Amino acid sequence: MKPITVVVHGALGKMGREVTAAICRDPDLDMVGAVDIQAIQEHLALPNTSRRVPLSSNLNSLLQNCHPQVLVDFTIAEASMSAARIATKQGVNLVIGTTGLSDDNIREIDQLSKANKVGAVVAPNFALGAAVLLHLATTAARFFDHAEIIELHHHEKADAPSGTALATARAMLQSRGKPFIYSPTKKENLSGSRGGQIDGVAIHSIRLPGLMASQEVILGAPGQTLSLRHNIINRECYMPGVILAIKEVVKRQGLVYSLDSLLNLGRDDEGV
Repeated sequence: MKPITVVVHGALGKMGREVTAAICRDPDLDMVGAVDIQAIQEHLALPNTSRRVPLSSNLNSLLQNCHPQVLVDFTIAEASMSAARIATKQGVNLVIGTTGLSDDNIREIDQLSKANKVGAVVAPNFALGAAVLLHLATTAARFFDHAEIIELHHHEKADAPSGTALATARAMLQSRGKPFIYSPTKKENLSGSRGGQIDGVAIHSIRLPGLMASQEVILGAPGQTLSLRHNIINRECYMPGVILAIKEVVKRQGLVYSLDSLLNLGRDDEGV
C-alpha cells in the first residue's frame, strides 16, 4: 500500500517541527509539502534524510501542487479555519490540533468535511494520556456533584483556559446530564480567585516558565475527593496520537472530535 501523503501547516513552529519529524519516522506516511506564514525559502529539509519538500506561505497554491491526502494543522484558530476551508474544497482530509477553536468553528469544520466528503479529526489534545483522563473524568462525573479543573501550561501559551480543560468540562457535563453544584465564595478578597466557571465546573489556569502542560480534575463529595492528573513532559507525547489520526482520517467522512473516539474508549464523539 502506498504511503499516505501529508502536508504540515505551521511546519516551522515548535509543534510543526515535531510533527514533521514524526511523519518522517513512519514508513506508512510521506510528507510532500510544508506551509508556514514565516516561510522565506522554497524548500524545507526533512530531518534524518536528504529529502527536501516544497515550502510556502500560500496554502492554496501548495495544495494544488502537492495534492496531499491529509493536511495536519497546528497553528492558531483563525489560520486553522482558513486552512480548513481551503483544504476541504480541494478534497484534502484534516487533522487539527489547534487550540482555541469555538463551538461554531467545530460545527463549520463538520459541515465542510461532510459537504466535501472528506474526514476531519479535531482534538484539543493529542496525548494518549489526556484521552484516557478525559474518559475517566466523564465516567466519574456521573457520581460526583462537585468538580474543579486545574490546568497548567508554559507561559507562552496564547489562550486560557486551555482547549483541553474546556473540552474536559463539557464532556463531563454531557456525561452527567446536568450542571455541577458550584460552591460560591461569600467574600472574594481578590477578584478571579475562584477561576472561571462553566455550568458549575470551576477552571483555574496557571502559566509559568518551566511547565509544558498538565491537567488535574478534582471531583468532590461529602467525605471524599477523587483526583485525576495527567502531566506532559515534552511535545513528543503528542506524536502517537497525531500519527494515529492521520492514518484513521483517510478512512472517514465528517468530523471526529477528540482523540478518545479513535481509541475505542466508549464515547461516541463523531459529529457535533
